[in-house]
Amino acid sequence: MRIEHIATKPDRVGRYLIRLENGSTMRLYRQTVEDYGLYPGMELDEERIADLRKDAGAMSAKMRAVRIVSASNVSKQDLEQRLIRKGESPEQAKEAVQWMGDMQLVDDAQTAQQIVRRCISRGYGVSRAKQALYEKRIPREYWEEALDDYPDQTEKIVAFLQSRLGDSREEKEVRRASNALMRRGHSYSEIRRAFTILELDTEDFLEE
Repeated sequence: MRIEHIATKPDRVGRYLIRLENGSTMRLYRQTVEDYGLYPGMELDEERIADLRKDAGAMSAKMRAVRIVSASNVSKQDLEQRLIRKGESPEQAKEAVQWMGDMQLVDDAQTAQQIVRRCISRGYGVSRAKQALYEKRIPREYWEEALDDYPDQTEKIVAFLQSRLGDSREEKEVRRASNALMRRGHSYSEIRRAFTILELDTEDFLEE
């Protein structure tokens, strides 16, 4: 099978369009083009084409993995699932994640630390941080270290209440503020402590 055309410019993700004489096409990254020494007019047998498609798929998975990791914090398991959802084969997804790990481009322990730091900066409680770790498919073996020394959130809870309530002491508004804090991952005891600081009466509705 002869290569009829190789695009001179890459697409938006860096792949070059390759068109074969039977009209079929492939999109290859420069490294794959160079590794195979491809050029217009080159003849490829069926075995060579099969190898090319396989290597192209592996490279596609790797480059997609790099883009995903560059855009957000992900665990190895989360990355693998995202790659599969994007159309990569399970085998290629697993190989890409292994490659990323070998290159130290994805690290579950480091990702866990980053997720927890983001939760802290946003004023979330420990429960919300645990939820984020779970959603990102961080293995539980990394949770304890990431959550160790989670700072006291009383000051941030008080600031949230002051911003949310202002001078209002209406029970309805206090309830809403309390529910909002619980959604942010704060415990009853933490919220009660902040209410005590602000001299808010919560005896009738804020129960353990």
